[in-house]
Amino acid sequence: MAAKSSSILRRALLYVPASSPRMLTKSLGLTSDNITYDLEDSVTPSAKPQARIALRTHLLAHPLRPSTISELAVRINAVSSPYALEDLGALAPLPNIDAIVLPKVNSASDLTFATDALRHLAPERHGDESESESGGNPIKIVALIESARAIMDLREICAASPLLSGLIFAAEDFALDLSLTRTPSLSEFLYARSAIVTAARAAGLPSTIDLVCTSYKGEEGLARLEEECRNGKAMGFNGKQCIHPSQVETVQRLFAPSEKEVEWAVRITIADEKAATAGKGAWTLDGAMIDAPVAGKARAIVDKARRCGIDVDALSEKWKDQEPE
Repeated sequence: MAAKSSSILRRALLYVPASSPRMLTKSLGLTSDNITYDLEDSVTPSAKPQARIALRTHLLAHPLRPSTISELAVRINAVSSPYALEDLGALAPLPNIDAIVLPKVNSASDLTFATDALRHLAPERHGDESESESGGNPIKIVALIESARAIMDLREICAASPLLSGLIFAAEDFALDLSLTRTPSLSEFLYARSAIVTAARAAGLPSTIDLVCTSYKGEEGLARLEEECRNGKAMGFNGKQCIHPSQVETVQRLFAPSEKEVEWAVRITIADEKAATAGKGAWTLDGAMIDAPVAGKARAIVDKARRCGIDVDALSEKWKDQEPE
């Protein structure tokens, strides 16, 4: 049973190197659904102990998460490395850590290790009641899927921990594992990305985070980022990894419902309530048939729009007289 809270919103997951004091300080002034302090790829092996100390000091000095950041996470080192347990020991007891991003998850045993460690290191947050959907505030786990082995074991991975809250696709490591060359079309990742989205949805995980866009400078970088966001959203991802603060606004805007989508959804939810009162199971809007699956999608869009800060009430007032056709 995984962590299934539908209130979790991770449109942008922004990595901040824990080895940079300047970036640690700057991160507190950012606006992002998620800030993930990185102890893994952005930190060289020789610098990892100092980066861990610096991050712990930073978090102790700022015990309250800024209101402009919805979630603070730490990407620790892989379970297979000699650093993971020290990372967890230093950071898991801190009350302002909301999630652990676990890299190189190849099997269910990696998640079992992390889950057991979190329960031992922060027991007050990981009792049976705290880990239930209606319970307290357990430290969630978001798993990076980076290998062919992980893709083949997705079902077992998704069922491995009640703390699991999402999957992230790590394209560069996956390409290395399969000797692939990344292309602008991203077609070489089609199977892996589809498998991740499908497995996460089947397991009820709230987050599926797409690959990093490595281009972020200038108009060309922005165009590439926008194209990748639209592509990922169309495949079923609901968020994207970011490697630079300049990417966050674009990612969060494009992974939120568009104005047109929200207006469509509001019209359907209003008319569907009237159709239900009249005993109509299916009806039409603008010449298109509306039935239960379409109405369900509309309600989901309205709910997400509210969580993204979109003024749904104003649209509801505008379309309050919408009738089923």
